Amino acid sequence: MGYSRAVVKGGWCFVSGVTGYDYATMTIPDSIADQARNCFATIENVLIEAGFEIADIVRVQYTVVDRSLVEKLVPVLGATLGAIRPAATMVIAGLIRPEMKIEIEATAFKG
Repeated sequence: MGYSRAVVKGGWCFVSGVTGYDYATMTIPDSIADQARNCFATIENVLIEAGFEIADIVRVQYTVVDRSLVEKLVPVLGATLGAIRPAATMVIAGLIRPEMKIEIEATAFKG
């Protein structure tokens, strides 16, 4: 399959869906909150490498495997993006592996 972690076009950075793995250890925590923190750490590293920052995020899509997990997820989303307030969509759907509880896709713009 063709895949890039992120693609930069002009002032835009499109970050592919990121799951909650800690890529240093290739482990994934059980908690959706911890998985989301790992997602944002990966997204932030990718954005920095591409010349962007978290504050440049203008759109996110969250894919969550079970609506009952959303309540535990919201505080992490607020702590990370509350001041930025990007356009956002949350979808409830299955992911590729059973240990994955969330996937986050982000788009950043540096105008």
